[in-house]
Amino acid sequence: MRDNPILWQPDSERAAASAMHRFMQQADCRDYESLYRWSITELPEFWSALADFTDIRFHKPADTVIARPDQIMGAGWFSGATLNYAEHVLRHAGQRDAIVALDETGARRTLSFDELRHDVARIAAGLTAFGVGKGDRVAGFLPNCPEAIVAMLAATSLGAIWSSCSPDFGVRGVVDRFGQIRPKVLFTADGYYYNGKRHDSLAAAREVADAIDSIEATVAVDFAGRGSDVPGGFLRWEDFGDATATEPVFAPVAFDHPLFVLYSSGTTGVPKCIVHGHGGTLLQHLKEHVLHTDLSERDRLFYFTTCGWMMWNWLASALANGTTLVLYDGSPFLDEGRNLWRLASEEAVTVFGTSAKYLAAVEKAGRRPGNEFDLDAMRTVLSTGSPLAPEGFDFVYRDVKTDVQLSSIAGGTDIVSCFVLGNPVLPVRRGEIQCRGLGMAVEVFDAQARAVIGQQGELVCTRPFPSAPVAFWNDPDGAKYRAAYFDTYDAVWAHGDYAELTEAGGMIIHGRSDAVLNPGGVRIGTAEIYRQVESLDEVVESIAVGQQWDDDVRVVLFVVLREGLELDDEFRARIRQVIRDNTTPRHVPARILAVPEIPRTRSGKIVELAVRSVVHGEPVRNTEALVNPEALEFFRDRPELNA
Repeated sequence: MRDNPILWQPDSERAAASAMHRFMQQADCRDYESLYRWSITELPEFWSALADFTDIRFHKPADTVIARPDQIMGAGWFSGATLNYAEHVLRHAGQRDAIVALDETGARRTLSFDELRHDVARIAAGLTAFGVGKGDRVAGFLPNCPEAIVAMLAATSLGAIWSSCSPDFGVRGVVDRFGQIRPKVLFTADGYYYNGKRHDSLAAAREVADAIDSIEATVAVDFAGRGSDVPGGFLRWEDFGDATATEPVFAPVAFDHPLFVLYSSGTTGVPKCIVHGHGGTLLQHLKEHVLHTDLSERDRLFYFTTCGWMMWNWLASALANGTTLVLYDGSPFLDEGRNLWRLASEEAVTVFGTSAKYLAAVEKAGRRPGNEFDLDAMRTVLSTGSPLAPEGFDFVYRDVKTDVQLSSIAGGTDIVSCFVLGNPVLPVRRGEIQCRGLGMAVEVFDAQARAVIGQQGELVCTRPFPSAPVAFWNDPDGAKYRAAYFDTYDAVWAHGDYAELTEAGGMIIHGRSDAVLNPGGVRIGTAEIYRQVESLDEVVESIAVGQQWDDDVRVVLFVVLREGLELDDEFRARIRQVIRDNTTPRHVPARILAVPEIPRTRSGKIVELAVRSVVHGEPVRNTEALVNPEALEFFRDRPELNA
């Protein structure tokens, strides 16, 4: 069993002041373990108590909390109830900042809670004028700006379904996504800034609008100072809607009424359209924000994300707590990785969210944010996107802040939320995610489908939870849905993560199950290799795949080195020795090759499956899902892989 040291724990005053502690007392549970056990064994009682605690406002109460407690897919949560997601997100009022938005140029805008409500009312009136109502789709091809949140809330207030992509998506990638759901209205921007350059969005938006015949109106936001260049037939944001509409009207919808359409990565085919519902999304996000993150009106929440990643949806929901959102659109690596920490300091961010890869890159760049910036307001750091290595924990507590709760979180687009995440009443242990989420019956299964502790295996969820997708789009018999999660174990959700539940109750994610390496039949999580390789100063990042070879699988490692360095046999031997000394001989790669760049999705995740396909000479479908598809060529036809 692992014995990972405690790096931080809340003092008694902080723990006692948390919403988690209050909820624990209300449930008459002595500690988190007993609260968690109650939450997964008494599902109706827990989720009903949570709805009361977070002040869910039903227009019509539920006939039953869960109609089919023996199945995850189609469980029938809060059947008979009606509510509206946007009504809860907009339940706060006043002149306090709801949104603070910044971009690369230094431009800063604010929107109060009152102004947010008024803007949503205006845009909703514009959508209504175009016949948008319950079940219609509204799409956003937008940067991470206030208008994206306004448009989303306007659409969902009417019972319409929102879906979004970031503006760095190519036209084909946008059409592959929005073309399936056939939106009635498209919101776009005139452009966006990234890495010091202004990029046009209007030409791409024109192509998207022309390619999808269901789009009746395209509304353009002046984001990059090119509002005067809006093409004919497009509507301007400032002219859209009814300026006299000052208060939104909220359409009551069923608990499972579609709210968001999110998309699978799409690197193995056309992206799957994953449909999430009003009630399940709202209830799950409130649980994670209020209890697990301890968000309230006192907080200023920042998460580095784009509108094409589920963390944007997660971030937007925090308005329901009266939390101020701090938005940023642009590169996270300006000024040698200082810009986001400067933003956190100047905006007094209390909860700072980013990716594990970003934290690793900042450390590699030699930054010490805690020494360079005033981070006194920061009390929590959130990390997701990929496993956070133990050395990432060390970096945060050494170079960011000693008195901060570091919450590594994991879940995904599939559930628009988390299976495992932080907890304000528990300690942070080095290399571990703090706990399993309340109401989420998460286990790790071995090869015989037995729940194990201290062993690596498949992360599964064995009981229903309300943020499971309500459906996949264009999947009338549910075949795609079942195949995605229930093919491995009957009636048990297999999430696709290779994980380990620790004796302390924490979780370690070792990588994606579909990217697990199997040399000699031994299963190896890629995160174990990355941790060792990327501890070397010379290595910027790495990616490992399994190559079919001599009726077995051999591990092939690709590395990106610091500028000016070359991969020679001596350094290869050093890499192998570091891996061998800290893991097992099975982890040691048979081949180590240098590449200038690693392909990744638009949410920043490296794509092991796509690289594996290229190594085997197989096609990679839908490369529009990648931010840098040209990087795949660095892996193609490498002569070193033929011997």
